[in-house]
Amino acid sequence: MMTIPYNDIRNSNDPDISGSYYAMQRAGQAAIDLAIQTNTAIVTTVDGKIVRITAAELIKQRQSTSSNITTI
Repeated sequence: MMTIPYNDIRNSNDPDISGSYYAMQRAGQAAIDLAIQTNTAIVTTVDGKIVRITAAELIKQRQSTSSNITTI
C-alpha cells in the first residue's frame, strides 16, 4: 500500500496556501461564536469520529481555556 506523505500547509512556499491554515482557524472560531450566540450545536470530528458539541459545551470549553491563560 502506498502512503501519502503529510505536509503541513503552513510550510508551503505559496503564501495563499500557507495563509489558508489561519483562515480556517478563524472560520472555525467564527462558527463557534455563532453557535454560542444562537444556542445551537456544531458538528465536527474528534479523533476521526463525528461529534456534536452543544453551545453549553462550547461555552464550558471556552471558559476552561480562558481560565488557563496567565498574564505577565
